[in-house]
Amino acid sequence: MKKTLLNILTISSILTTIGFILDGDPKVPSVLLRFTEFFLLLGIVFLFLSIIYFGSLFIKRNFQKLIN
Repeated sequence: MKKTLLNILTISSILTTIGFILDGDPKVPSVLLRFTEFFLLLGIVFLFLSIIYFGSLFIKRNFQKLIN
């Protein structure tokens, strides 16, 4: 479980970094706002990927119980 969450966090940070670099919006001069945007985006991507992963795992386990 811990390794799974760490892997999801790693994928989320990679996707967030790529998205933050490719973002075409003008950069705000406030460093605090930049970090806030980055970590909020990281949290959103992490939550989204976690819901997809654990939701699909839950559905897979329920289907396996129904088949057996």
